[in-house]
Amino acid sequence: MLGEATASWQTKRREETRRHILAAAWDVARAQGLAALTLREVAERVGMRAPSLYSHFDSKHAIYDAMFGQAWSEYEELLTGLEPTMPAEPRAALTLMARTFFDFSVADLARHQLMNLRTIPDFAPSAESYAPAVRVLDGLHVRLAAIGITAQEDVDLYVALVSGLIDQQWANDPGGTRWARLIDRAIDMYADALHLPRGPKEDR
Repeated sequence: MLGEATASWQTKRREETRRHILAAAWDVARAQGLAALTLREVAERVGMRAPSLYSHFDSKHAIYDAMFGQAWSEYEELLTGLEPTMPAEPRAALTLMARTFFDFSVADLARHQLMNLRTIPDFAPSAESYAPAVRVLDGLHVRLAAIGITAQEDVDLYVALVSGLIDQQWANDPGGTRWARLIDRAIDMYADALHLPRGPKEDR
């Protein structure tokens, strides 16, 4: 029993240390840029020597990998909480999904870059860290199919539309609302192109 308690305590302590390391890595990425992250600075922020980090992450890319998985898990959790409030009207549902991803992405540049852009050369997430992103994408396909959007090119267009608004917001009006204000209009144009019906509350 004593051995089990000790092992459990050690596991919890290790998990807590990993959380502190990841929090420090996010702080560095937000302050100096995602690509500027160094093991030395992360170690200093958690009161470690840089070599000690290797007992928790064997490389800088391993830290990026854990950050990637954490970011997509956070978004997946957000979507899970959103599901009960999803509107029945197709256009309203599309708009809510678009705005949710938009708001999440523009809230944190470093997180957005790691989740959605190829900012780090030679970095590719592991299967384990990529799994929540796959589940989110699979969920998107299910939600769009429920609306009547099944063609892959139509799904791709929706993703590109929302992603484009996010990128323009970051590039030209960070912290503002210039492209956020266009979400409703952009989704309406997309829905019109696919001839999606309007709900009772969506009539002009």
